[in-house]
This record gives sequence, structure tokens and C-alpha cells, in this order.
Amino acid sequence: MKCRVCRGPAVIDVRRHNANFCEEHFLRLCRNQVERAIEQHRMLSSGDRVLVAVSGGKDSLAVWDILLELGYQVDGLYLGLGIDGYSGRSEAYARAFAKDRGLSLEVVDLPADYGYDIPNGARAARRVPCSACGLSKRHLFDEAARRGNYDALVTGHNLDDEAAVLLGNVLRWQGEYLGRQQPVLPAGEGFPRKVKPLVRLGERETAAYCVLRGIEYVVEECPMAEGNRHLGYKEALNAIEERSPGTKHDFYFGFLDRAADRFVPVVAEERGAVGSCVRCGAPANAEICAFCRLVERAGGRAPEAGTDVPLLLGRPPTGGVS
Repeated sequence: MKCRVCRGPAVIDVRRHNANFCEEHFLRLCRNQVERAIEQHRMLSSGDRVLVAVSGGKDSLAVWDILLELGYQVDGLYLGLGIDGYSGRSEAYARAFAKDRGLSLEVVDLPADYGYDIPNGARAARRVPCSACGLSKRHLFDEAARRGNYDALVTGHNLDDEAAVLLGNVLRWQGEYLGRQQPVLPAGEGFPRKVKPLVRLGERETAAYCVLRGIEYVVEECPMAEGNRHLGYKEALNAIEERSPGTKHDFYFGFLDRAADRFVPVVAEERGAVGSCVRCGAPANAEICAFCRLVERAGGRAPEAGTDVPLLLGRPPTGGVS
């Protein structure tokens, strides 16, 4: 097996490209794919201050590393979910990555800072764990980006993630979600710009990237995700991809090219008027935002506007996070 570029020994095959790559040219491929996504979808500009949502897994650490390699100023944010036997390990990997590179990592811990964890909070709020987790993450990531005056919030969603979510949204024709399934969600109404630079890379590639770069990450899936229907969509797409390489790419980017814009107006129709939560000041379409309602039902400590104090590791950030 030889590298398509240099004809040297290859370390990985990328079937949808019908090509094999050596270590040097595979790492270059990953960086080029991220750079291409950023340029094609106008995700970031030179000089932007970027906050990446870090889980301790392969995708978030890979995108943090690649963005640094591309010259962006990137800080990290880790959210501790209070999942016994999992959150501690994932936090350790996030901390180690930041410490080894002298990077800034903000750590927010749900049990310590808000008085609830995802397993108990989900039960109390009568939500499935992934719903309570997603709600908590969206709120706290957005809040940190606003508080720190960051230009963009980066998440580690890869091609496999986006194709699986798209399949679920198409099966149910969920117009609002289809309208929001873009690689970039522009800033507006108090929400930060959100970008997904890994949309041109699959899970296998981000895992290989981390191995070749010597990036250690938490390997196991979150135990609370068992039974999540999106894992089933991933399995279905993996089976199709095995027989027809490139299917995930064609499905997702075909949607972006041919149909995504048709659903954008549905987002505004479904969301309605956006005001501010009377408790925490976050954007909300009701008097009290969904996050504050979740905290209340979980018996936690509801946040108040301007009272969040992050814990920072590594070098001090610039531009507003203290």
C-alpha cells in the first residue's frame, strides 16, 4: 500500500478518496480539508478569537490542534457533566492537552457550579439524558462565548455526525432542524457564531489524526448515549458507506448544495420572537429560558446574569474572560 502523493509506505486508506496516504500527507490532507471547509463556508477570518468546545474526545481535540496548526488563536472550554466513571476521565484528557501545549482551558462543572448532574438532572426534568446534556452544553457554550467576547464558537461535529443528524431530520422532516443544519450558524439575537470545521472529515480520519499526532483522548462513548437513535443512524450509514464509499459525503453536501437554503426561513417561523431570560439574561423565547427551567427542575442553583466565574488553566486568555 503506497501513498498516492509520494509513493512511500502508506499508513491509512481513505476509501471515499480512493487513495492511501503516508503519515505526512495524511496529516496534510486533514489540515487541507479543514482549511477548505473554513474557506468554502466562510467560517473564520484571520485574527478571529476562537473558542472550541472540548469534550476530551478525538474530534474536539483534533479540531483544536488543527486550528492551532492553521494559525488561529484558540482557547478551549470543557463542561463537566457529572457522569460517574466517564466525566473525570474525559476532563483529564482535556486538561492534559491544554497543559502540555500551554493553552487556555476554561472548566465549567455542572455539579459544582450549578448543583446538578446530567443523570439526576435528566430524571428530575423528565428528559432523556442526551436532551438534558445537549441543552446544558448549548447554553453554557453560548454563554462562555458571549462572556469572553469570542468571534466564533467551534464544535467538533464531523461528517459522520452531520450525516447521521441529517438522516434523522429527513426521516421526520423536521424543518427547523433542517434549516439549522449548516456548517455555520451566523451570530445574531445574542447567539454567537457557531462553526463546524470538521465537516469534511469522518470519525475514522479524526481518530487516525490523533494517533499520528500523539494526541491522547477518551476512547469510550459516553455511557448515557446508549440507545440514542443517532447512533442507529450512524450504523445504518456506515453499512451503506461500506458498500458505496462517499455516500455520507454526497448525502450531506448534496443537501447543503441543493436543499438547505429552502429550510432556513422555517427557523425564524418556528423560533418566534427572541427576548432575554429574566433569570440569567440569555436569549430566550419565553420569560425563563429552557436551561434555567432545567436547573430548577433538577433542584440545582439557577444562574444569575453576570455571576458565572470560570476556572482557567494554562496561559491567561485575552479579550474578556477572567
